[in-house]
Amino acid sequence: MKTITIEGQLRTETGKKATRQLRSQDMVPGVIYGGAKEISFAAPSLAFKTLVYTPDFQQANVMLNGSTYTCILKDLQFDKVTDKLIHVDLLELVQDKKVIADIPLKFTGVAKGVKDGGHLIKKMKSLKIKTLPKYLKEHIVVDINNLELNGNIRVEDIKEENYELLNSPRIPIASVALTRELKQEEATVAPVAGAAPAAGTPAVAATTAATAAAPVAAPAKPGKEKKK
Repeated sequence: MKTITIEGQLRTETGKKATRQLRSQDMVPGVIYGGAKEISFAAPSLAFKTLVYTPDFQQANVMLNGSTYTCILKDLQFDKVTDKLIHVDLLELVQDKKVIADIPLKFTGVAKGVKDGGHLIKKMKSLKIKTLPKYLKEHIVVDINNLELNGNIRVEDIKEENYELLNSPRIPIASVALTRELKQEEATVAPVAGAAPAAGTPAVAATTAATAAAPVAAPAKPGKEKKK
């Protein structure tokens, strides 16, 4: 798993005044949770760029006053007006302590339903998992080769060793839906038997269509003909 380095400094002062002063110097205040104690720190806003503005799941080695803390991103706060990053929460990784994290999904292969003319719909981008830090990885691989038309891959279908999946098991992750063209094609090839003919359609044509739509209709039972 990719690891980046963030160099910052411990914060000795907290509160709105101290926080405003840090931000005026283009520093972002943050807190590291999960370890022996909470650690308040600050680092240049640019130091967080590769950690925050990416879909990848990464670790960060945060270097503060000679000590290094291995962390993952926990939460972010942005300014409502300027959209600038104004606060970061990190979670320290302790080797024998399980953590909860959102791991991105990586879809591989070509769905069978797509080859048959369907459209792949990715309904989830990540899964919430619980595991030990040593099992954390960049993504969870989802093989979609056997996904058929109108089929779904659900959370319960994902089998990841050493991971406890925290999402609801029945939630769909990906599916293949019929395209509009394929729906129209199916409707043309297999019209509903007994359907009323469209306005302006000759009766003979309608009868012929109905007959073609039901080629396996059972023959009438033999019986005596009535005298005319």
